[in-house]
Amino acid sequence: MASPNLTELVTTTQRNRSGTVADNVTNNNGVLRAISRNNRVRTFSGGRDIVQELSYAENSTFKYYSGYEVLDVSPSDVITASTWDIKQAAVAVTISGLEGDIVNAGPESVTNLLETRIENAEDTMMNNLHEGIYSDGTGSSGKQITGLQNIVNATVASTSGNIAGATFSFWQPALYNFTTESVTASASTIQSAMQTLTLRATRGMDEPDLWVMGETYYQYFWESLTDIQRINTPGEGRAGFNALKHKNADVIYDPAGSNFSATRAYALNTKYLFWRPHSARNMTPLDSRTAINQDATVSILAWAGNLTCSNRSLQGVMVPS
Repeated sequence: MASPNLTELVTTTQRNRSGTVADNVTNNNGVLRAISRNNRVRTFSGGRDIVQELSYAENSTFKYYSGYEVLDVSPSDVITASTWDIKQAAVAVTISGLEGDIVNAGPESVTNLLETRIENAEDTMMNNLHEGIYSDGTGSSGKQITGLQNIVNATVASTSGNIAGATFSFWQPALYNFTTESVTASASTIQSAMQTLTLRATRGMDEPDLWVMGETYYQYFWESLTDIQRINTPGEGRAGFNALKHKNADVIYDPAGSNFSATRAYALNTKYLFWRPHSARNMTPLDSRTAINQDATVSILAWAGNLTCSNRSLQGVMVPS
């Protein structure tokens, strides 16, 4: 049986780091960093799914009036909600009795071994959640995060958050399709395309505050700028992102493997995007378990939640066809 002291060491070490890991996930993903900056990281404590309230229409009682004119005080149905499945993720840190009690018997050696394995587990968790942000949510048999390919789907009439875009036009994202627009994507056309999509995803003072671009489109945008226009955003630069500006929006390249095509770009209004981790599963280490039939200790780093949206029409996507 593994040492009780080793079990405590694994749990304590991981627990002391859990808050840092949660922060690192948001700070090392361009979309989540912007969401966090808008105070849209909201934990939830329970329920069958994640409920994201949203307003879908204006209040119909607005009117101009004069003197004693009767006002319209009838109730207005303007609030509904999207619902999102709770997605779960976990990564395990294991250490055997041989490693903890014999081979690396000194306390410093054991701690160093644990630190290395925990850091690797944290990196694994962050990298996989990062990729999930840009996914369509169908990975791992539908257990992956509901990412931007679902929320800002180029098929605008698609369903997201259990609301059908085909039925409710207010739930359709904005789209710029180069083929449909009869435009060839290039450094000379990318800014005009971005301006068009920005207008389509704008309502009043609400407009995209973040562009996330695949490699090809990011290069087109970069090449389209003169030296005087290449204004970097200091905060994003310090976070490791090459951030340019388009109007008031940051423009970043945030590679996410196969989930992000080189010829895809998102014009996001992160005011209406939310990162919703469960309060008891936000990079939380579960109690270490000693294997019944093995001389080993296992600790699980667990996360549960999803990426949600409260206004799909103010999100935009750019695709080649």
